Amino acid sequence: MTQQHQDERIRIREAMDRLLAGQPTVSNGSLTVTALAVEADVHRMALMKRHADLKNEFYERVRNETQQVPETEKRLRETVAKLRKTIANQKAEIEELRQQVTRLTLASAVLTQQQDSSPVPRLELGNVLPLRPLEH
Repeated sequence: MTQQHQDERIRIREAMDRLLAGQPTVSNGSLTVTALAVEADVHRMALMKRHADLKNEFYERVRNETQQVPETEKRLRETVAKLRKTIANQKAEIEELRQQVTRLTLASAVLTQQQDSSPVPRLELGNVLPLRPLEH
């Protein structure tokens, strides 16, 4: 582990303590990874990639020490709720369409049956051919 890497980790842990104590110095004080990165003077992607364990530790501390759900988890839960509602609506729509297909199929069968049972008029003209053979 390089000295820069160790320095970043120390700054991140110190920033965690400040944010959780409600004493931010440079960030807006929100309990998010973005605020943590700003507070620690570390690039957000460095925090997400190189120090993912500290990011997870931060969220765990937010949950345990403040009894709050992290913002990202709140947004994720809202998205999941919206998606579940969308899925339920789509399932209902699919069921309605299936019932409509059944009704249309039955209506088509009835119309076809009625058409087949109607008498076919006899044509007397010699040059006219029926579309289907005449039944005798």
